[in-house]
Amino acid sequence: MRFGAVPLDEAEGGILAHSEHVSGGRLRKGLVLGPEEIAALRAAGYASVTVARLDAGDLHEDDAARTLAEALRDGADGISRSRAFTGRVNLIADRPGVVCLDAQAIHAANAVDPMITVATVPDHHQIRVGGMMATVKIIAYGVPGMAVTRAADAARGALRLAVAQYRTASLIVTDTPGGPGDKGADAVAARVTGMGMEMAETVTCAHETEALARAIAAARGEIVLILTGSATSDPLDTAPAALRAAGGEVTRFGMPVDPGNLLFFGRRGAVPVVGLPGSARSPVLHGADWVLARLACGLACGSDEIARMGVGGLLKEIPSRPQPRRATHR
Repeated sequence: MRFGAVPLDEAEGGILAHSEHVSGGRLRKGLVLGPEEIAALRAAGYASVTVARLDAGDLHEDDAARTLAEALRDGADGISRSRAFTGRVNLIADRPGVVCLDAQAIHAANAVDPMITVATVPDHHQIRVGGMMATVKIIAYGVPGMAVTRAADAARGALRLAVAQYRTASLIVTDTPGGPGDKGADAVAARVTGMGMEMAETVTCAHETEALARAIAAARGEIVLILTGSATSDPLDTAPAALRAAGGEVTRFGMPVDPGNLLFFGRRGAVPVVGLPGSARSPVLHGADWVLARLACGLACGSDEIARMGVGGLLKEIPSRPQPRRATHR
C-alpha cells in the first residue's frame, strides 16, 4: 500500500487518509475519492490531499476484516458478525453461553502483521445475547492479501460459543432461625435464566442434614443449587453432608475465586449439585457464575478446572460483605 500526500489532480481513486472539511459538510477518512469529492476539495481550496492507494495483491481494510472474521467463526453456530466498517467487524453472540477460544491460534493470527488484529473477551467468558465476543480491526486502509490469508488460516475456527445443554435448575434454600430466608433467590434465578435455562422450582427446607438430603433427592431440576441459611465452612458441614446422605458425592469444596471461596460442587448420579456461598445472594459477578456457566454448557468443570480459576479470580468487592478484603487503615 502507498500512503502520502498527492496533488489534487492525482487523488481520484485514492482512499482519503484524514477527514477533511468542505462546503456543506465533511469528507470522512476512508472514503474513496471520486470526481464529486475532488471538486468539493478543490472548491474548499485544497491543492493536495493525503491518500492511501492499494497495490496489486492488497485487500481493502473492510474485505480483510470480513475475511478474518469469517475464519474465526468458521462453521460455528450462534455467532453473528457486524457489517464491515472502517476496517472493523464485530462478532456477536446470538444466544447466551460461554465463549470458548483457541488462544494460541489467535496469538498466531495477531503475529502475522501488526496491521491485522483480533481482540476477544477472555476464554470461558459468560456472555448474553448480543454480547460482543471478538472484534477484528485492520489498522491500515489496506493490507497484503497473502498476510490476510495467513492470519485467517491461523485463526480458523478459534472462536466458539458453548450454549446450555441443560434446560432446568432447582434451587434449595435452607432456613435458620433469624437467617436471611430466601433473600438472594432472585439473584440466583437470574443467573439460571441468564444462561437460557428455566427455574424448575425454589424449595425451602430446614438447615439440617436429613431435611436437606430429602430435598436434594426430590429435586426436579437437571441442575441442583443449594443456598444455605448458614455458611458452609467445612467439607463435613451440613450441606456437603446432606449431598452425601442423598447418595451423591462432593467433588470440590472451596475455590480460588473471591467472592466465591466457600462454593462446593458435586453430583448426585448424573445431576450436578452446586452449594452456593451466602455471597451469591448478591447479583454481582461471582465464582458461582463461572461454575454454573460451565456446568450448564457441558464444559469440563471438575476439581482441576476450578483450581485453575485463581488467575483472574479476584473479582469485584461486594460492599455488603461483613468482612471486606481490605482492612481499614488506622
